Amino acid sequence: MIAHLNGRLVEKTPTNIVVECSGVGYFVKISLHTYSKIGAEENIKIFTQLQVREDAHTLYGFHSLKEREMFNHLISVSGIGANTAIIMLSALTPNEIAAGIVGEDVSLIKSIKGIGAKTAQRVILDLKDKVAKSDFGTENIVVVNNTNQNDALTALLSLGFDKKRAEKAIKNIITEDQTVEEIIKQALKVL
Repeated sequence: MIAHLNGRLVEKTPTNIVVECSGVGYFVKISLHTYSKIGAEENIKIFTQLQVREDAHTLYGFHSLKEREMFNHLISVSGIGANTAIIMLSALTPNEIAAGIVGEDVSLIKSIKGIGAKTAQRVILDLKDKVAKSDFGTENIVVVNNTNQNDALTALLSLGFDKKRAEKAIKNIITEDQTVEEIIKQALKVL
């Protein structure tokens, strides 16, 4: 297996990159998350996972070991292939996916293109224990009324706040038994 590539970035698109190592150009499929993290660096180190199938050998690349670990977790689920796992990692960060799995947030996982309710439930069921034991920054997750959190987030987004800032504000102020209105009022004070 090719564990990582350390070389010169020759080509970069939102779905793949070409990394030249010792005169050989490696075509690597990437997620949008990795694409955004690479930036305009000329020399890069990218963690990889080689997928060998009967008709193709495909190299997938990741900005971090955490992202590669989440990719391997996702492809271990029946019905999730490598391309679907890349789509999932493009839609959400590894920590967001982990939070959705640990928090049993079917609607979050289902919000990813190509993932239905049954597949989302299967992902949560198959990976909850594995992800809870991994280091994905899920220690601060409060698994209480996810519906209230989602409704508050939707309200803040409709008010024009940035998604990441709104999520961070909600995460920092959330406690048990809060109504949507209380979450929004406290988040507005922080934002």
